Amino acid sequence: MSSIIAISPRRRRTDIFARGMFFLGLILALTPLVLVLYYVVVRGIGALDLHFFTSDPTGAFFGDQGGVRSAILGTIEIVALATIIAVPIGIAVAVYLNEIDKRTKIATTVRYFIDVLTGVPSIVFGLFVYSVMVLVSVGGGFAAWKGSVALALLMLPVVTRASEIALALVPDSLREAALALGAPRWRMITRVVLPTALPGLVTGSLLAIARAAGETAPLLFTVLGAQVLTFSLNAQMNSLPLQIFNDVRAPNPQLVQRAWGAALTLILIILIISIAARVASRKNKLI
Repeated sequence: MSSIIAISPRRRRTDIFARGMFFLGLILALTPLVLVLYYVVVRGIGALDLHFFTSDPTGAFFGDQGGVRSAILGTIEIVALATIIAVPIGIAVAVYLNEIDKRTKIATTVRYFIDVLTGVPSIVFGLFVYSVMVLVSVGGGFAAWKGSVALALLMLPVVTRASEIALALVPDSLREAALALGAPRWRMITRVVLPTALPGLVTGSLLAIARAAGETAPLLFTVLGAQVLTFSLNAQMNSLPLQIFNDVRAPNPQLVQRAWGAALTLILIILIISIAARVASRKNKLI
C-alpha cells in the first residue's frame, strides 16, 4: 500500500529558494567564462585564415607579418612532452597515496608538499629549471625540452591531487570484491580501480594540460622562443603563449590582432584535446 507524503508549504518554499540560489550561482560562475570567450572570439576571429595557420612569423613590422604555424606546432610538442612526463608520474603518486600507503607519515608529508607545489607561481618553476639546467648548460642552453620539464613540474601537483580525488571516489566494495576473488593488489588496481576512475583521471590530466598550455613565464626562462619552424626539442622553439606575449606588446595593430588570433587558436586546441580525450575515455569505459 503506497502512501502519499504531503510536502508542507515551508519545505516547498525552501526547495524553490535553494534551486533559485543554485541557478543564480551557476549564472554568476559562467558569466566571466562566457564574457572572456566572447571577447576573444570577437577580437581574434578576424585573424584566422589559411595564411594564418600555414605561415611562420616573419618578424617584420610592416607588410606581411606571417602566421603562427611554428607557434602551434611548438606548443603541441612542448606540452606533449610535458604531459608524457607529468601524467604517468602524477597518477603513480596518486595510486601510491590512495591505494598503497594511505595513512602513514610519508603519505601525509607527500600530500603536504604537493599542496605547497599547487600554490607555487609558475614563474618559480621556470626560474628553477633556468638555474639548474640553463645556467649550467645541462644539454646546452635554452631548449624546448627544458620548457617541457618546467611545465611538467607545474602539471605534476595538479595531476596528482585530481587523480587522488578520482581514486578516492571508487567504492571500496569494488576493491573488496576483487580481493575476495583472489586477485592480487596490483591486478585489483590496474583492472578495477584505474578503469573505474578513468573519467576523473582524464579530467585531472586535462586540467593540467590546459594550465600548462597557456603558461608563458616558465617558457621565457627555458625555451626563449624562435620565429622559425623547428622540430628539434634540443633547440629554441616558438609557442603560442610566447607569440601572444611578444605580439600583444607591439604597437602595430596587425600584430595585436595576431595575438588575439593566437589566443583563440590556443582555446580551440584545448577544446579539441578535451573532446578527443572524453570520447576516448568513454569508449574505453564501455569496453
